[in-house]
Amino acid sequence: MKVERQPLSRLTTLGVGGECEVWTARNLEELLEATSAPYRILGGGSNLVVSDAGLEQRVIRLGGPYAAEDLERDPVLSSETLHITGWVGGGRPLPGLVRTAQKRGLSGLEGMVGIPAQVGGAVWMNAGTRYGEMFDSLYELEVVANGVARIYAPEELNYGYRSSGIPRNDIVTRVRLKLAPSTPAEVETRMVDSDTARKGQPKARTAGCAFKNPTVSGKKVSAGMLIDQAGLKGLRVGNAMIALEHGNFVVNLGGAKSEDIKELLRQVEARLEVALEWEYELWE
Repeated sequence: MKVERQPLSRLTTLGVGGECEVWTARNLEELLEATSAPYRILGGGSNLVVSDAGLEQRVIRLGGPYAAEDLERDPVLSSETLHITGWVGGGRPLPGLVRTAQKRGLSGLEGMVGIPAQVGGAVWMNAGTRYGEMFDSLYELEVVANGVARIYAPEELNYGYRSSGIPRNDIVTRVRLKLAPSTPAEVETRMVDSDTARKGQPKARTAGCAFKNPTVSGKKVSAGMLIDQAGLKGLRVGNAMIALEHGNFVVNLGGAKSEDIKELLRQVEARLEVALEWEYELWE
C-alpha cells in the first residue's frame, strides 16, 4: 500500500485542490484497509473542484492490478459479432484503454476519446458524449461496498444521463466490456469523427463540462449554447474563466482558487433563465 500526502492540485485536471492523504490500493485487501476510515475515491481527477484547504478524509486511488486491462476475447461469451473482454481495472486511464481497443480493432469506445478519466470514475458517472456513454459498452462490473465485492449486470443499476445509480462511496474496481469486432482503420475513423466534434473545446486546464445539459420543453438543450447566447464566454472571477472556445467549460488561467470557480458558476446560473445543474463534483 502506498500512502503519501500531496496537494490534489497535482492530481486534478482543473489544477485545484489542497493537501490530502492519498492511498493507492492495488487489491481488495488493501482497499479494505484504505476504506477503514472516512474516504473519497479519486479517479482521473476530471469533473472535480477540490477545496483549497484540502480534505480531512483520506483519498483513495486504484493501482496495480486494479489499473490493468485484459481485452482478450472470452471464448464462451463472445460470438462473431460480439467481443466480451476479460477484466479491466477501475484505475485504468480511459484514453489509453480507448487507444488499445482501437489498435486491436475493437469498436464501442470511440465516443470516449478525449475524456481524461479513469475507467472506474467514467463508469460511476456514466461519462460520455453524443457518440456514446460508458454503459453502452459494459457487460458487467464489480463494485466494492461496505467491504464486500459484488458483480452487477448493467441492467441491475438505475443508470441514466451522467449517472450510474451507484452510491457515492461505492467503488467500481473492475469491469468487463462488450465490444464489436472491427478493424483498426475503421475504429480510427470513428475516433477521428468523435474527436473532431470536440475540437471546439479549450486546451487550458479544465475539469470538463461544468453543467449538465438541461431539459427544456421535453428536449435536451446544450448548456454551452445557452451560456454562449447569454454572452457569458470570457466571464471571469479571479483566474477562473468561462472558456472563450466553449461556454460550458471553466478554465484555470493559472492559480485559480476553488472559491473563484464556484462563484463563477453561481454567476452563470444567476444570469440564465433556465435552471442548470452542476456537473462538477465539489469536494469541500
